[in-house]
Amino acid sequence: MFDDLSQLPALLEALLFVADHPIDSGYLARAVDVSVVTCEKALDLLAEQLRDGSRGIRLQRGPEGVQLTSAPDAAAHVERFLGLEANKRLSTAALETLAIIAYRQPITRGQVDAVRGVSSDGAVATLRARGLIEAAGFAAGPGRPMLFRTTQRFLEHFGLERPGQLPALPDDIDLPAAEIGAQLGLDEAEIIAALTPLPTEEADTSATEGELTPEDVVAAASIEIPADVQALSDAAEHALQAQRDREQAEADADDDAPDDETAEA
Repeated sequence: MFDDLSQLPALLEALLFVADHPIDSGYLARAVDVSVVTCEKALDLLAEQLRDGSRGIRLQRGPEGVQLTSAPDAAAHVERFLGLEANKRLSTAALETLAIIAYRQPITRGQVDAVRGVSSDGAVATLRARGLIEAAGFAAGPGRPMLFRTTQRFLEHFGLERPGQLPALPDDIDLPAAEIGAQLGLDEAEIIAALTPLPTEEADTSATEGELTPEDVVAAASIEIPADVQALSDAAEHALQAQRDREQAEADADDDAPDDETAEA
């Protein structure tokens, strides 16, 4: 059993530093002989220390485990140091496609096309080649189309610690605040506590009255949204708004079309 729990975050940092791939928290817990719950708490503390200490690295969580990555603010310098500046940025079509997949995953190519209004074959191929999306099984129904989801590389590319760090789109996606909170590792009590003003602050009970919104959850998590991630969010909003506009235009066209009786008259 690891005796000094106050030093556990530092020990986990050392283990993650020497690892060359994401590590499952259960494996880390066994490595230092603590419970998974204790390990998760130590990882949360480590993530907070790295964010708040002006450090050049971040703790990143993903479907494959946790790992240390460079901070988003250092991305340009890291790319220059590694000679990666020649890599082309994602095109508008690819960014829009990636945004739809990120917010609606798992999703089929046909569903992406329906949102964008154009074929996404090229964009999907580019995203798969860059390792930003991957196959996630097959959808039920005719043809059993392939489902796509984002990858660990996606989190690394956008400097995210976990999938739930994406900005919420409450008008466009059907995710309740409780589910977003679970992704961020917060329960409802923690969210309300974080949004409740201190006695010295001006009272504002709007955050604690009624149901919690996705914006409340993200605000309570004190998450900094990297610029690239905000661009991803903007692309998703743009694509979904375009879909709504197309649907509204089709509905208006149907309303304006004469019915059969009028045509005969």
